[in-house]
Amino acid sequence: MKVDTLLKKDSFSSAAGRGLMAGIIGGLAGTAVKSLVEHFLPVRKIEQRSAQIKIVDDLSTKITGSPISVQNEELAEQLVNFPIGASVGAAYGYGKRDNDELNLKDGIILGSSTWITTHETSLPMMGLEPKPTDVPIRMQMNELFAHVLFGITTEVVRSTMLKKLNERN
Repeated sequence: MKVDTLLKKDSFSSAAGRGLMAGIIGGLAGTAVKSLVEHFLPVRKIEQRSAQIKIVDDLSTKITGSPISVQNEELAEQLVNFPIGASVGAAYGYGKRDNDELNLKDGIILGSSTWITTHETSLPMMGLEPKPTDVPIRMQMNELFAHVLFGITTEVVRSTMLKKLNERN
């Protein structure tokens, strides 16, 4: 089935497809904003490597026999961030596939819950980040702020894109 056909049909699958596309685009935009904020606000100690770099470094060592170079760390980090942001956005967009109205509260909830489920729980449990009690409060608040902006941006872009996709019908 062609994408154009999928977008024109009035069915569950077309609504799901539009929701997924709007969510993916929103998640990518949200990730770009989050990455920009984290470039200016410290979210970890200078000597601390991010969870993303640890994951890519481990993968690189298993595949090539050597870790990633220091000059490629920023790129490697984004190779993890953007697919995760797109995936979170896709799930979010699918869940809101029938609602193209902008709701900033939902974006705030998306961003803060993403922060809680990653930096406050799962990443420390996997040993990829220190326990929240070992992270300075200012850095935690910077990370939370970046995630909230991720959620708000994802919601703004998702609702705008979904409106535009729905107008095509």
